[in-house]
Amino acid sequence: MAEQAHAHGDHGDHTSHYVKIWGALLVLFLISVIGPIFEIPALTLITAFGVACVKAFLVMKYFMHLDAELKLVWYILAGSLVLMFVFFFGTAADVRNHEGSRWVNVAAQAEVARGMAAGDGHHGEHGGGHEEGGHATEEGHGAEGEHGGTHEAPNGGH
Repeated sequence: MAEQAHAHGDHGDHTSHYVKIWGALLVLFLISVIGPIFEIPALTLITAFGVACVKAFLVMKYFMHLDAELKLVWYILAGSLVLMFVFFFGTAADVRNHEGSRWVNVAAQAEVARGMAAGDGHHGEHGGGHEEGGHATEEGHGAEGEHGGTHEAPNGGH
């Protein structure tokens, strides 16, 4: 009978541990929701991504019980995260740019030209879409070309 009381006491301590972690996750959630309200970009990034990393760590360690796993599991997890960052940052420069030393993203350049011709510039406007003076039909492109601007051919003509 003493063993049952002891086991029940351990269960209560175990449950209170989960409740404490849940409370910490709830507070971190509230911080991540309140952070962007101040409209400070650095604070928003910290509360969005920083708090998300802390919450993910707490969930992995306490609810997924990774703290009781072999160190190999942590190495695999860390290696996966490192590879994710390498793949992300390794391709981010190419995704953000429209040309490089030996390549050109023709589709991206054509889309930028189309947007500029339609008035989709970054001037704080609504984007100059179809409702507000943009090209609503194909006739709006005119004789200047498919993207609404003059495109010079390699031989110097139109």
